[in-house]
Amino acid sequence: MKRAIIGIMILAMALIAVGSLAANGGGEAAEGGATTLTLWSFQEIHVQYYQDAVDRWNAENPDRQIVLDAQVYPYDDMHNKLLLALQSGSGAPDIVDIELGKYPLFLKGTPQLVPMNDYVEPEASQFIMSRFDIYSKNGQYYGVPFHVGASVIYYNTELLESAGIDYRDIKTWDDYVAAGIQLKNATGKPMVTVESTDIWSVWPLLAQAGGDFFDANGKCVVDNAQNTKVFQFLYDMVWDSQIAIASPGGFHHAEEYYGFMNDGGAASVWMPMWYMGRFTDYMPDLKGKIVVAPMPEWPEGGFKSAGMGGTGTSITNQSKNIELAQDYLYFAKMSKEANVKLWEFLGFDPPRWDVWDDPRMNAPNKFTDYFQNDDIFGMLLAVKDSMNGVRVTENLPRIHEQVKTTINPQLILEGNADVRGVLTTAAADVNR
Repeated sequence: MKRAIIGIMILAMALIAVGSLAANGGGEAAEGGATTLTLWSFQEIHVQYYQDAVDRWNAENPDRQIVLDAQVYPYDDMHNKLLLALQSGSGAPDIVDIELGKYPLFLKGTPQLVPMNDYVEPEASQFIMSRFDIYSKNGQYYGVPFHVGASVIYYNTELLESAGIDYRDIKTWDDYVAAGIQLKNATGKPMVTVESTDIWSVWPLLAQAGGDFFDANGKCVVDNAQNTKVFQFLYDMVWDSQIAIASPGGFHHAEEYYGFMNDGGAASVWMPMWYMGRFTDYMPDLKGKIVVAPMPEWPEGGFKSAGMGGTGTSITNQSKNIELAQDYLYFAKMSKEANVKLWEFLGFDPPRWDVWDDPRMNAPNKFTDYFQNDDIFGMLLAVKDSMNGVRVTENLPRIHEQVKTTINPQLILEGNADVRGVLTTAAADVNR
C-alpha cells in the first residue's frame, strides 16, 4: 500500500514538473490552454509592440491563445546568444529580431530559420519587396521588416527661410549645394552634418545613385567609379564648398549631435524615415520647424529614395509551433491592420504601401504634431516606385566597419584627398 502511495506521489510530481517545463518552454502549452511563444529582441519598444499585438490576437482568436515570453538583451549579447543556440541546435526562441547588420551571419550555409514565403508571396504586390529581399536567400524570405526605412531629408525651414531659401526649390543635389552656399554666406551655418563614424550619411546617397557596396556576385565594389563619385561628393561638401561639417559626436545618434541640431546648428540632415522619432524625443525645440521632404535627385537621374536599415523578425527552426508562430508574425507585422499599427505605435513607415493612403496614417499623433507635413505618406506614395534596395551579403558587417573606422575618418575628419585610394584599400581588405 505504501509503495502504491509513493508511486502515485512520484507520478504526480513528475506530471507537475512536465507541466512546469511546458509552461516555460518555447512553443509549449501554457496555463489555461494557451501556447507560450518565446521571443528575443534587443529593443524594449519592439517587445511592447509585440505584446500589444498578442493582446489583439487573443481577442480575435479565442481558440488559439498565446502567452508571449519575451526577453530583451543587449544588442551584441542577443545576436551572439542566438548564433550559439542555432549552431548548437538547442536553446533558440520561437521568434527573434535580427538587425540588418547582423542578418548575413544567419544566412550562412543552410539558414536555421523558417521561410515565410507562403505569407509574403500572395501579397507581394502590396509590399515594398526590396525590404523583404534583404532578409532572403535563394528565393526564400526569412525575415519580416518593421519598416521601409525610406531615406528622406529633414529641413529646418526656419533656418533656410532666414537665408531666403525655399526647400521646395531644391530638386537636385546641385540645387542642394547651391542652397548650402547661399545659407553659409547669409548665416555662417552649415547646410548639413556628415557622419564620421557611421554609415548613414553615405549609404542612402550611394543607394539612391544606384550604387551599392557589393556587386551581384558579392564582391565589394566600394571603390568603383559610381561609388567613388558619391564619396567625393561628401568630401567636397566638407572640404571644398564647406557647406557641411563633421557631425558633432561623430554620428547622428550622439548626444552632442542632438544638442547641436536642437539649437538650430544645421539646416538639414538626410536619414531614413525611422529617424523621425529622434527628432520628437531628443530635439523638442525644433517642433514646428522641421519638414520631411523627398531626397534631392542626382542630375543624371537615379532613384528618388532608398530603403535603409532595419530589423528582420524571424522564426527559428527550433520552434515547436511553427505554424502558430508564422500566423502570429503575419498578424503582428504583415497584415494591413498591423502596418497601420507600426505607424501608430512605433512611428515607422510600414513596408505595406497599400496602407499609406489610409486616413489613419494622417490622424493626429506626436509625429503629425511635430513636423510641418500635412501628408507624410502621400509624399512616399509619389516616390515608392523609385526606391532602391541594397544588397546584403556575408561581408556587409565588414564594409560597415571599414566605413565607420577607416573611410569616413580619413575623408571627413582628416581631409585625405585621395578618395579613390582610400576606397580601394578598404575594398581590398573586405575582399581579402
